[in-house]
Amino acid sequence: MAAACACCTGRPAPQRWLGVLGSALLLAASSVLAARVLPGRIEVLAAGGWEAPYGITLVADGLSALMVLMSGIMALLMSLFSVSSISPRRLKDGYFFLYFVLLAGVNGAFLTGDLFNLYVWFEVLLIASFVLIVLGGRGAQIDGAVKYVTMNLLGSVIFLSAAGILYGKTGTLNLADLAQRLPFYENASLRQAAGGMLLVAFGIKAGVFPLFSWLPASYHTPPHVVTALFSALLTKVGVYALIRTMTLIFPLDQAYFQPILLVVAGLTMVTGVLGAVVQYDLRRLLSFHIVSQIGYLVFGLALFSAGGLAATIFFLVHVMAAKAALFVAGALAHYLRGTSDLKQLGGLLESRPALAVLFALPAMSLAGLPPFSGFLGKLALVQAGLAGGAYFTVAVSLGVSILTLYSMTKIWNEAFWKPAPAPGPERRISAWRAWGVALPGGVLALFSIVLAVAAEASFSLCLAIAEQLLDPAVYISAVLGGES
Repeated sequence: MAAACACCTGRPAPQRWLGVLGSALLLAASSVLAARVLPGRIEVLAAGGWEAPYGITLVADGLSALMVLMSGIMALLMSLFSVSSISPRRLKDGYFFLYFVLLAGVNGAFLTGDLFNLYVWFEVLLIASFVLIVLGGRGAQIDGAVKYVTMNLLGSVIFLSAAGILYGKTGTLNLADLAQRLPFYENASLRQAAGGMLLVAFGIKAGVFPLFSWLPASYHTPPHVVTALFSALLTKVGVYALIRTMTLIFPLDQAYFQPILLVVAGLTMVTGVLGAVVQYDLRRLLSFHIVSQIGYLVFGLALFSAGGLAATIFFLVHVMAAKAALFVAGALAHYLRGTSDLKQLGGLLESRPALAVLFALPAMSLAGLPPFSGFLGKLALVQAGLAGGAYFTVAVSLGVSILTLYSMTKIWNEAFWKPAPAPGPERRISAWRAWGVALPGGVLALFSIVLAVAAEASFSLCLAIAEQLLDPAVYISAVLGGES
């Protein structure tokens, strides 16, 4: 509805406030859903009155509700950022319309209860994100968008092929029905092949090794707020799809997929952080860090234990806020100095101490320094990894943490600590624009601290969600009722 309203008015000012209002309503709705579901319930909606497995089913369990809630929080904060940073021309070209179509795709993917509609929602968010990247028409945007859409279309083709195989062998694409029927399908090789194809398809969407090249090639090209929104949500939909399918549809094949996922997790961490270490463009550096952090998320999934999944869910919430906060701080530095090149930045600690704090808090959290949420998330992953005997991947994760700290220190030294290479007055930006960026950045930075302060309650919630995921019978019973 917000997308339709934004489309009906061509004037920038109403579009801005419609964007904030629509995002606030999304957050309110997601909060109500989370309050109903997160005590441990599962809500099921049969669209059009057609019961599962025949109709379109929407399912909200603990993981879905938490992800939709995080989507609502990010939507509201990024809409406030958009109000002060998106140009009237982009607004007239339909920025907020695309913004809400993207959010519809993201939330649809989190809530859908069948594999085909998951594919449809992936396509919705792919189309919206592609147009958001090219909106503005600069050469770098077109170049990044082509790489982005090419790899993601390849993932969509593989996804659709896997869905076709599963439908051909079981006669259903409803996730609960698939989970119920697939264990009785005797051809384990074909089942594992379909699972492997889904792993590749969702791996492309999530940005895992070696399928992540589209991400650092495209995320630095659109406006800063679009990059921050993408960093918080898009790859996380791929991670969500991996968690959902691997725990619900393929629990019998965990022994087959576990070594694959552990290797993928370790290589994703290493290649992502090594890519970040050599970068001097701030946005490209942070984009490589998205890849590295995805490796930690896959690591927890690969353990297939309550502790590992709980750690992944906690780390997922942490990294969504921390990465978006870093991109917001980077945007403010760019507005002040007109560049994201670290070699041309410098002196921001002296001239803009508030910006330095805005960057330092999420940077320390992302690097895993105590007592921030990143430290607690990595500690939980390490403990789960040691309990699961994944000693090599644990060692890799600790080494990558040191390199992450090094790259964060590099940004700090280049942008904030060293003297500015070309002394002179900074660009003047209006108080309206400065607060429009600083407010969402400050909220996101504080979010990491609140998550750490409420660590006991947060981990209890994540553990309850993980235990729900590891018991597919609960999901099947909620969706199919007496058929389970």
